[in-house]
Amino acid sequence: MRFGVLGPLEVWADDGGSVKVPELKVRALLADLLVNEGHPVSPDRLIADLWPRDLPGKPLGALRAKVSQLRRALREAEPDGPDLVISQPPGYVLKCDAVDARRFEELTAKAREADRPAAKAALLTEALRLWRGPAFADFADEEFTRSAIARLNEQRLTAQEDLAEARLELGEHSALIGELTDHVDRHPLRERFHAALMLALYRSGRQNEALDVHRGLHHRLGEELGLTPSHELNALQQAILAQDPALDPPRVRPRTSPARLPVPLTELVGRADLVEEIRILITKERLVTLTGPGGVGKTRLALEAAAPFPDPAHIVELAPLTPGTSPDKVAEAVATALGLGDADPVEALSDARALLLLDNCEHVIEAVAKLADRLLKSAPELRILATSQEPVGISGEVVRTVPPLAGPDAVRLFLDRVSAAAPGFVPGPGADAAVATICRRLDGLPLALELAAARVNGLGVAELAARLDDRFRLLSAGRRGTPDRQRTLRATIEWSWELLTEPERILLRRLAAHPGGLTLEAAEEVCAGHGVDAQELPGLLAGLVDRSLVLRTDGAGRDGRYALLESIAAYGMERLRESGELDRTLRRRDLYYTMVAECAEVYRLGPARIRWTERLAAETANLRASFESVLHRSDTELAVRLTGALAWYWIQTGRLDEARRSLSVALAQAEAQHREILRNDQVNQNDRDARRVAFVLEGLAAIQLIDGEGRQAARLLGSAAALRAAADPGDVHQSCTPAEGPGRTALDENARVTAAVRAALDDDTFEAEFTRGRTLSPQEAASALSEPPLGADPQTPRASPEGRSESPLGVDPQTPRASPEKQSEVRV
Repeated sequence: MRFGVLGPLEVWADDGGSVKVPELKVRALLADLLVNEGHPVSPDRLIADLWPRDLPGKPLGALRAKVSQLRRALREAEPDGPDLVISQPPGYVLKCDAVDARRFEELTAKAREADRPAAKAALLTEALRLWRGPAFADFADEEFTRSAIARLNEQRLTAQEDLAEARLELGEHSALIGELTDHVDRHPLRERFHAALMLALYRSGRQNEALDVHRGLHHRLGEELGLTPSHELNALQQAILAQDPALDPPRVRPRTSPARLPVPLTELVGRADLVEEIRILITKERLVTLTGPGGVGKTRLALEAAAPFPDPAHIVELAPLTPGTSPDKVAEAVATALGLGDADPVEALSDARALLLLDNCEHVIEAVAKLADRLLKSAPELRILATSQEPVGISGEVVRTVPPLAGPDAVRLFLDRVSAAAPGFVPGPGADAAVATICRRLDGLPLALELAAARVNGLGVAELAARLDDRFRLLSAGRRGTPDRQRTLRATIEWSWELLTEPERILLRRLAAHPGGLTLEAAEEVCAGHGVDAQELPGLLAGLVDRSLVLRTDGAGRDGRYALLESIAAYGMERLRESGELDRTLRRRDLYYTMVAECAEVYRLGPARIRWTERLAAETANLRASFESVLHRSDTELAVRLTGALAWYWIQTGRLDEARRSLSVALAQAEAQHREILRNDQVNQNDRDARRVAFVLEGLAAIQLIDGEGRQAARLLGSAAALRAAADPGDVHQSCTPAEGPGRTALDENARVTAAVRAALDDDTFEAEFTRGRTLSPQEAASALSEPPLGADPQTPRASPEGRSESPLGVDPQTPRASPEKQSEVRV
């Protein structure tokens, strides 16, 4: 059995499985025994540590109970193992040498004895990988852990300093700058970190920055402590000023020692299967590229996968290069990272067995492709692992897309980062739902979740979840020491945006107006023109998919759909507003989805009904957004066309409340416009508008009939008939087909609805209610609509006219209710 204290307290069985130690006091007892490293601890001391303020009624009995619980937990994990918690004078002791802190100390001791920098660096890297977070993280505030935590933290910092110096001896000065900058920021008074950073900067040709590091430390020591830097650091400053040749980097060929990649500071969450897959791939394939949107964690995943690679591994950070950099400049970056000086990396690596991690390739992808092709052809034992928002695109490449974190893993990462940023945070009532909302609306992107976690201490999870509509301002404070492109959510997306061509930017911002995703046909109908050539649109869309800005889902061919992550869509909507295209794009979108609904209605009685029902279900969020949009700009014609065309779908899928609400809103707007036209004496327009109002009334009549309100349905039909008669006295059938709508197949809707209502009532009742309805205005006829069933939500969440819907229409498994007045099958 193994125990871990370099991070949250953990116990592992011999087979690697996690051992659950229940109850906080039992875990605290285990931590106390581990702090004492195999030495007996008296009961009095343990009682004082476990109950520092409020002692239990029988302290010794309570302690014995906790010891029994601990023994039971360890015994259940390994029934055949020895007893690890032993009672011996003067108290209790944990007999186990397999503790990660002890292993860490052993490895660092071996590293100090190593005579070669490569061996020293390998041992220190292995030692630092044992750390999973702050020592005794879940008991950091307890008095009994403080001295152990201080000792282990000091050992960790010393090991990091030793590793930095060993890697400088190996010529890794450029690769070290980022890590050392972070260490200097976190530990501003540790001179060895400053010295290492000064030397790394100097060897990278950044002499002025190296001297700035010395000046900054000199000022800080003087201001805070009244001291000056050490003699060694001052001597290094003088050597830099004199450009002493002794400071020059060693000229070495690529190392043949084990991998030395940056040591991540946090645990990787939710990627175990993908890590294993990538590890297998990089042992079999020559070029593996990890693609995905910015902030999804490609670099972190690559480092984790490459860590145990048997051959030397080298990371080349390409983000600092200027977009469009030549292959020669990329080759220089590779040579610098490998400590090759002016040597050609293609020639230097020709006989090397190594793994080259090319990180952040997207902005120099053409140059990377050319260099990678040369490297792989000239170095048969070389393997390349690349991270990029799009594939490198050369022969032999294997691409793996890094997806956002799934729900449970996203929640776990978010809560882990919250615990680190706000140690005293205690989730309140309803926190689970708020956390789930945050993780879903931030698309499970690790970077976005970490930025959000940093806000919890000031806002709480409920307020944070409520304010995500303003996510770019909300998530605008990143951690120091990270690249500029990763400091805020906006900067991460803008990094990708700036790499696009102008037609790609125009297309992406128009795609953002489709909250439910879209088909290629929809993209062609809504997004083409005005800067986007219709014939080039499929290629542009495919390019956005390759750049990880658009997701391709649901099958192949014409059945496939395209979608944007919510954060990318939000950014696209900002750009759409800035461009002045918002209104035109929304009008085209709304007209398109109205036509989709009308096409579905035409085919609703034929063999294609199932396919069109599925299509409407897929377009749920877009249909809702379009309906809200046409209402927002008072486009009564489209509002009536859209709701009228969807009425059959709502009824067939049991969405009666949705149908009632939508048709009622469209009716109110249509009648208001109808009254305005009457006042302005626009006779021809009035006729057409009257037919629209009648059309909506007839749809409401069908819903009332299904709800069992036959009398109300008859009155609605009477009101509709009066409108149609006034608009067109020759319309003897009083058809509900609006003049501007599509032609209907099958039976006349009005006649079918009227027949169904007649069948549900006796003739006298129908005639009486129908006649009464002819005397009522549309608003009066609709005023007594039945309320939604008991327990139904009277408020349907509304989407913005341009954005996403939190509660899409969807296909409800309910079946329509039959009329209690008279059982009859009503197909509308």
